[in-house]
Amino acid sequence: MNVVHTISELSSADLDHGSCVTIGNFDGVHLGHQALLHRTKERARELGLTSIAVTFDPHPLRVIRGHTPPFITLINQKIRLLSTIGLDHTVCFTFTREMAQLSPEEFVQLYLVQGLKTKALIIGHDYVFGKNKRGNYQLLKDLGQRHGFVVEKIDPIYKNGDVVSSTRIRKLVQDGQVEQVRPLLGRYYQVSGSVITGHKRGGPILGIPTANLKLVDELFPQPGVYAVWAKWKDEILPAVANVGHNPTFGHNALSVEVHILDFGHDLYGEQLRINFVHRIRSEQKFSGIEELKTQIHQDIAKARELLSDPETFIYTCKA
Repeated sequence: MNVVHTISELSSADLDHGSCVTIGNFDGVHLGHQALLHRTKERARELGLTSIAVTFDPHPLRVIRGHTPPFITLINQKIRLLSTIGLDHTVCFTFTREMAQLSPEEFVQLYLVQGLKTKALIIGHDYVFGKNKRGNYQLLKDLGQRHGFVVEKIDPIYKNGDVVSSTRIRKLVQDGQVEQVRPLLGRYYQVSGSVITGHKRGGPILGIPTANLKLVDELFPQPGVYAVWAKWKDEILPAVANVGHNPTFGHNALSVEVHILDFGHDLYGEQLRINFVHRIRSEQKFSGIEELKTQIHQDIAKARELLSDPETFIYTCKA
């Protein structure tokens, strides 16, 4: 998949026959988004069109309101996940205040009709756009009749009786219910980071070496201990992760510390991707180091048990 930030980066050959476009913020690239993207790819193939996903960076609400809920996926991971679907191009527009002032009619004319030569547009069930969110499915159908493109609206995807949505996923992560997130994402919830020097307590004091991550993600599971799969280079390794504030040591800043089971490599400066499989327990304050060590060994044993099921490994290779 080719990733561009302006329409001018696409060659004329890319748009010779027109395009089939889907558009959205795609935070999380969850199963609902995936259905939209796969349908776009399928429809483009049926009509002989170029398949294009359109998204934005920064998120429009960060430009308009100045803030948003924490993202499930930062832009680099989102682009990587979009690329796994296999569309021809992703166009990641830089969202500006000027773009925010465009009416739906102006946006369609400038970006979809003139820019991307859109012949088919695939949207989600709740998609709105343009100034004051006036753009919707009915308006797009009317504009499509005027400009010569067809519009298709995809029904929502349901899991366990509820619509799959970024809002639902975000709440589950924040509540620590990471095992309920995987069926909605089609993969585990992940955070990534480089390994940095921590407080030198894991190995020297506790005898249990940990990799401390430099945090760049915005969304983290509720503080606690989790069974995780850690991806290092091309290896996927069983591990236990502590997300929290280290109350036993009086450390207040949020940290993610990972102990990889039966592993002896120096990881300083290396990149790790952490796949959250199951919550083991909540964060606790212990009376001292010995009590903490005992509990950590129990956590490790529980993580081994949870990760011994081969099915838990299946979802670790997703982007």
